Amino acid sequence: MSIKHKIANTTSVPGLLMALVASVVTIQICTAEVTQPRLLVGIVVDGLDADYLDLLRERFGEGGFRRLEREAAFIPSADFGPGLDATAATATIMTGAAPSVSGIGSNTRYDRVQLLETGVFSDSSILGNFTSAGYSPSALRVTTIADESRMASGGVNMAYAVASDPCQAIAMAGHTSNSALWLDAKTGNWASSTFYKEMPVAIATRNRTVPLLTRLDTMSWTPLLDPSLYPALPDHLRRYPFRYVFPRGSADRLKMLAASPMGNSEVTSVASGLISGMKLGTHPDGTDVLNIAYSLRPYEYAKSSDTRVELMDAYLRLDRNLEQLFNEIDRSVGLDKTVLFLAATPPSSRTRREDERWGIPHGEFSTRKAISLLNMYLMAVYGNGDYVSAYHRGHFFLNNKLLKEKSLDESEVRRNAAAFLSKMTGVDRVFTVDEVIAGHAGEQPEALRRNTVAATAGDLIINVAPGFEIVDDFNTQVKDERTHHVERVVATTAPLFILAPEIVPQTVGEIVDARAIAPTICRILRIRSPNGASAAPLHLLRK
Repeated sequence: MSIKHKIANTTSVPGLLMALVASVVTIQICTAEVTQPRLLVGIVVDGLDADYLDLLRERFGEGGFRRLEREAAFIPSADFGPGLDATAATATIMTGAAPSVSGIGSNTRYDRVQLLETGVFSDSSILGNFTSAGYSPSALRVTTIADESRMASGGVNMAYAVASDPCQAIAMAGHTSNSALWLDAKTGNWASSTFYKEMPVAIATRNRTVPLLTRLDTMSWTPLLDPSLYPALPDHLRRYPFRYVFPRGSADRLKMLAASPMGNSEVTSVASGLISGMKLGTHPDGTDVLNIAYSLRPYEYAKSSDTRVELMDAYLRLDRNLEQLFNEIDRSVGLDKTVLFLAATPPSSRTRREDERWGIPHGEFSTRKAISLLNMYLMAVYGNGDYVSAYHRGHFFLNNKLLKEKSLDESEVRRNAAAFLSKMTGVDRVFTVDEVIAGHAGEQPEALRRNTVAATAGDLIINVAPGFEIVDDFNTQVKDERTHHVERVVATTAPLFILAPEIVPQTVGEIVDARAIAPTICRILRIRSPNGASAAPLHLLRK
């Protein structure tokens, strides 16, 4: 007997009709469940602090941060572990991999062979588009969300990344994006790399017809609101509103722009133009990807060490940028067809010097002095020679070539050097790279191990005491350059928003591993997680 006959013999007509209707409904539901989003927008905000979102909530408009609070899942704190700058944190967000796996430990690295500092994505074998500098993602050992999305579609979908900084742009773009775009610090052009196959015509046209250097002469940054409307400020900050310009004679005018809300506005303009100009989110196959980076870092050119007004103003202006971006998505694609996440990188725990004014215990740790004294000590123990090559971002590099020539035990030399440095004024702790890699260093030994790229790490890793300024006057690129940052040991929060059609607005109270961001987004997109991702996706309530 056929199946058709079995149904006819065992089921009444009304029952059969009900079964057929139920089947159709089930098919429709299943179809809705597997509908692919048309657009993914990943936003990284360097230095975003959840405390400022709370402080400024009543000053925000309805279409930016407050819209995210209403419609998105909110995770107040994502944990990145210690010591990550914006580039390394961005790579962690986009890959789901810690620096030890991704290969990206910071924006720059020290080259032991050439004895100089280089950008982590600098690549002399690659030409630039609208820039003289070459960049590629060759240092990135793993895939990104954009890479996995491109591979899932067979390369049919489109993927772009936009940032003021080239390293952040490339960390977001990965290996397969159509283009990574950034603001060239010398020319003001929106630049890319010939590693990527495309330089959007609209961007090339923008560089020629509305050059940033021309517009920069008329730009200034003043408070968005009346000073009385900024909350929790002492009276003297309300009485003297700030005003910054970008003078033509300054060699740092473009860097100043990038460290201001005007830089975020430029990023927003380019990103919005890509959505409309490239018709992102309107293609029938695959999910298009647009990754965007903003900055809320302290402003080095501020005359006062107290930049609370500037910082709050930057938040308020970014809120407007987000509203502009969301409106463009609504017009071009619809947020109901879009997956969007906004992830913060940890705010800086360092401040500008103000201890002398207030009588706070303070001091300086001179890296040049430390190198000189350490070298004298090692010569006394092991004989003449230049034993210390450089200091770079908390790492001391020993002359490994000399150690090999002298047939010295490198681990022993590192231990003795660490013991010597630990006795210097202003030093809190010193770890050898051996201790870090073995997971035997610091209060978070496993986290420190994950965040250390062994291939580019120094031999000694130093923590200075709170209140001490690291005088980085042994910088390999800029002689006698000073960082003017005072160390603070404080816990910082890195908030995360995830907005997707199937995700219920909610607040996740516990601290989450930042490595879970990429797997979570990939799960929503129904694609593979990046190949270096090691954390499980977050369990978010779904509709």
